[in-house]
Amino acid sequence: MQNNTRPEDMLRITTKELADKFIAEQVEEVRAQVGDKKVLLALSGGVDSSVVAALLIKAIGKQLVCVHVNHGLMRKDESENVVKVFSDELDANLIYADETDRFLNLLAGVSDPEKKRKIIGAEFINVFADEARKLEGISFLAQGTIYPDILESVKQAEGKKAVKSHHNVGGLPEDLQFELVEPLKLLYKDEVRVVGEALGLPHAMVYRQPFPGPGLGVRCLGAITRDRLHALREADAILREEFDICGLAEKVWQYFVVVPDIKSVGVKDESRYEGWPAIIRAVNTKDAMSATIEEIPYAVLHKITNRITNEVEGINRVLLDLTPKPVGTIEWE
Repeated sequence: MQNNTRPEDMLRITTKELADKFIAEQVEEVRAQVGDKKVLLALSGGVDSSVVAALLIKAIGKQLVCVHVNHGLMRKDESENVVKVFSDELDANLIYADETDRFLNLLAGVSDPEKKRKIIGAEFINVFADEARKLEGISFLAQGTIYPDILESVKQAEGKKAVKSHHNVGGLPEDLQFELVEPLKLLYKDEVRVVGEALGLPHAMVYRQPFPGPGLGVRCLGAITRDRLHALREADAILREEFDICGLAEKVWQYFVVVPDIKSVGVKDESRYEGWPAIIRAVNTKDAMSATIEEIPYAVLHKITNRITNEVEGINRVLLDLTPKPVGTIEWE
């Protein structure tokens, strides 16, 4: 397993037995690489970073320092669940940084999607670097790099047009020099999930949907406001809850709500009621390069609509996005 190239004879990890063997091998390799030194990991709560964290806890215990940054753009209860699983259940050495105000203040009045992404990405690095500087004895940086990340980055290095470059916690200041620990770098996403389950992580965490780095920041369309962000978070939570109930949660690759910065006239309590629309998007894909629309039964849509319009302050319409990719992209921004 050298040179970031997956051996041709490497077995696909499809069973718990193969996952257990992989885990045992990586535990030995990590212990040999790290010795008695400390490792720092940015724990987003996504599948890859969560599996890396669980694997490293098994290998080196409290030598691993996890930093979870809450930028205020997480889905409902996500940061709380990260703390519950890793701090309370796995006894991880976890630093929780709630920087909601820091991020939302920087984003105030910013409507351009690319500017929002750059602000969120740069400030995440700043927060992570700030936390790293407070610590002593950190020699290694763990990353949730997986094999498709490497393949795409190689394409870019060869001058081909890659989908995106992958640096995970890239762009750290020069005074933070760490050696990398990347135990999942030769695995595909489906293999990472098998390893995660073998490590005992909750099923919901292992099969967490793809979630953009900027989080709800690119689903709260236009300039982000706290009231609209709150409405988006609550509407999205209702959608996820109802998809769980009706069995669509694991059938659909990605499903979410976006709330644009527009209002329409509605009626509530026999009075004029201006509110935002909540737009539902549910897609299936194999490679994220194209996507099809998942059909949602009308009975489910009616229930979701009823709940969102009655339970979420500020939303007076629910719309369904039926656009495949192409022409649309999966995310709106």
